[in-house]
Amino acid sequence: MCGRFTQRFSWRELHELLDLAGPAANLRPRYNVAPGQTVAAVREVGGARRLAMLRWGLIPSWASDARIAYKLINARSETAAGKPSFRAAMRARRCLIPADGFYEWTRRGKIRQPWLIAREDGTPFAFAGLWERWTVPRGADLTGSLAELRPGEEIETCTILTAAANRTLAPLHPRMPVILAPDSFDPWLRGEAVPLGPCPADGIVFHPVSTLVNKPANDDPRCIEPVALA
Repeated sequence: MCGRFTQRFSWRELHELLDLAGPAANLRPRYNVAPGQTVAAVREVGGARRLAMLRWGLIPSWASDARIAYKLINARSETAAGKPSFRAAMRARRCLIPADGFYEWTRRGKIRQPWLIAREDGTPFAFAGLWERWTVPRGADLTGSLAELRPGEEIETCTILTAAANRTLAPLHPRMPVILAPDSFDPWLRGEAVPLGPCPADGIVFHPVSTLVNKPANDDPRCIEPVALA
C-alpha cells in the first residue's frame, strides 16, 4: 500500500519528468504527505498535461459521507476497474501523482521502523492515480479541513493505485504503489490499457529514517522531515 509519500521536487524537475503545460508553480518541498492533505497531481486537459491540486483520499461522486475518503487512499490495480468506488474514474478520470519517495513501516516487537523508498539516483517518478469530483450534499457532516465547504460546493480528490511488491520491497510490505514508466504516461491519462504491475526492482532502494522532527517542511504541523539513521 502507500500511506505516506514525499514530493520534494522542484518545478523544473517536475516539468522535465512530465512536460507540463501552463505557468510554473511555486512548489514547496513536502517530506511527509499524509491522507487528507492536498497533493500535486497531473491531469490531461485539452491534450496537454496540467498541474492540479487534489485532496488525497478519493470521495466517489455518489458518496453521502466524506469520511469514506480515508478508506480510499489506495486502490488495488487488479480490481479497481470493477469496484463501484473506482470504476468510473478508471474509465474517465485518471491522473499521475508525482513523487520522489514513499514510506513503509516494519515492526519488531513494540518498535515500528519507518523506511524511505526511492530511486537510487533520487529522481522523481509518477504513481498511477485516479481522481473524482464530489459535490457536497445537503446535511453533510463535514469535519476538519472540509468543514468550511457548503452544500453545492465541489472538491476534487484522488487515490493511488497499488500492486504486488517487487523483489526489493517485498521484505518490507507485500504491496507497493504503481510507478508508471514514462512511455505509459500518455496512454494511462487517455484511459488506455497499460501495465499496472510492480516497477522493476533494479534501481529502487530503501533506508531507515527517524520520525524525530527537525522543523516543519510546510505549513502542515503533521509534516515531519525524515532523518537518515547512521
